[in-house]
Amino acid sequence: MEALGRWRADWKYPTALLCIYGFFSTVKPLEPFLTLYLTGPDKNLTTEQVNNQIFPVWTYSYLCVLVPVFLLTDWLRYKPVVVFQGATLLITTAMLLWLKSVRAMQAMQFFYGVVTASEVAYFSYIYSVVDLKRYRKATSYCRSVQLLGYTAGSVLGQLLVSWELMSFNHTLVLTLALTAVALLVSCLLPMPGRSMFFHRRQKTPTAGPEGRRDGAGDARRGTEEPVGERRCSRVLAQLWEGFRQCYSSRRLLYWSVWWALATCGYNQTANYVQVLWEHVQPSQNFSVYNGGVEAASNLLGAATAYGIGFTEVRWEQWGELALGGFSGLGAGALFLMTFTGNIWVCYAGYVVFKCLYTLLITIAMYQIAADLSMERYALVFGANNFGALALQTVITSVVVDSGGLGLGIIPQFTVYASYFSVIAVVFSLRGLFTVWRSNKSQQSTSPGKEEPPDSEEHRF
Repeated sequence: MEALGRWRADWKYPTALLCIYGFFSTVKPLEPFLTLYLTGPDKNLTTEQVNNQIFPVWTYSYLCVLVPVFLLTDWLRYKPVVVFQGATLLITTAMLLWLKSVRAMQAMQFFYGVVTASEVAYFSYIYSVVDLKRYRKATSYCRSVQLLGYTAGSVLGQLLVSWELMSFNHTLVLTLALTAVALLVSCLLPMPGRSMFFHRRQKTPTAGPEGRRDGAGDARRGTEEPVGERRCSRVLAQLWEGFRQCYSSRRLLYWSVWWALATCGYNQTANYVQVLWEHVQPSQNFSVYNGGVEAASNLLGAATAYGIGFTEVRWEQWGELALGGFSGLGAGALFLMTFTGNIWVCYAGYVVFKCLYTLLITIAMYQIAADLSMERYALVFGANNFGALALQTVITSVVVDSGGLGLGIIPQFTVYASYFSVIAVVFSLRGLFTVWRSNKSQQSTSPGKEEPPDSEEHRF
C-alpha cells in the first residue's frame, strides 16, 4: 500500500491516467466513414444536407464555446472539464447512434463542437500536476497516445468496413463502450491544486499587514500558497497585457498569422474531404479506404514532424520562405484532389497535404514557443486557434452554409486550393524579402566579425 501511495503521488500516475483517457476517447472507428454513414440507409440523409446544413454547425458551435470553455477550464482547474468532455463525447456518440433527423444531427454537431473546444483541458491538465522539467516529456506522451488512438480507430474502422465484420450501428455501440471507459478513467484523475491564471501559486508573505488579506490559514500550509479565486477582471487584464506583449514581436506575429490562416484551411479541408471522396468515387461502386488513408496520413505526418527535429536550418532566415513554398505544394495537392477523377490520386493528394501541414505547424509551434513562458505560449496557442476558427466560421457561412452560397463540393475545394495559393504567394514574397535583407545584412558585416552568440536560437 505504501508503494501504491508513492506511485499515486508521482507524476507518472496522472500522466498514465490521462494517456489512457486520451487513447480511449480518440479511438473512433466510424469517424473516417461518417459521411458514408449519414448518407447511407441508416440515416438516409442527402449529401447536400450533410455538406451544407449539418457539418457547418460544428464550426459555429466551436467558435461560440471556445473562449468560455478556455476560461472555465482554468477557473475549474482542468479536471471537471476533462470529465465534462468525456460525458459530452458519450452524449454525442449516443445521439449519432439513436437519432436520425437533420435537426438531431445538427444538435449532435453542436455537442461535438463542445467536445472539441474542451480539448484544451486535456493538454492543460498536465501543466498543473507535473513539474515544469517533466512537462515536455509528459506532454509528448499524451500527444503520442492521442495520435495512436486516432490511428488505431482509423485502422479498426477500415478493417471492420473492408471485411464487413460489423455494421455501422454496431461500430457506434463499440465506440460508446470505449468512450464510457474514457469517462470512467477521467473521474479517477487527481484534482489539481493550481492553474495557469485563476489559481496561480505565489510565495507566502512573511510579514506585513497585507499578509492577512490572502488568509492566515494558507500561510500555515508551506512556503507557497494558492492565490485563490482571483477576480475575473484582473485575470482578463493580465491576459490582455500578455497578448499585447506577445504579439509586439514581429517574428512571432508573422508565424502566428500563418498558423491561423493555415489551420483554418486545413480544418475546412479535413471536415469536408469525405464528401469529396464520395463525389469522386461513390461508395456504392467502390470499396472505400478512408480509414486506411487517415491512418497513413497520421503516421506519415508524425514521421515528418519527428524528422524535422534533425534538420539544421536557420528558420529565422528561411522560415517564411518555407511557409510559402510548402503552402504552395499544399495548394497544388488540393487542386489535384479537386479535379482528378481517380480516387487513388485523390487519396494521395490528401496524404501529401496533411503531411505538409503537420510539418509546417510543427515548425511554427517550435518557433513561437522558443522565447515564451508556458503561460504565454498557452495564450498565443489559444489566440491563434481562435483566429483560425473565426476565419473558418466566415468561410463556412459564406461558402458552405445553405444560408450563404451553399456551394457544391468541387467549387468548395476550388476555393480552398485558391486560398492556400494566396497564402503561398504572400509568404513566399515575404520570405524572399527576409532572405534578401538577411544576406544584405551579412554582406555589410565585416568578414572577421564573429557570429553573434544567439544565432543558433532558432535552429533545430
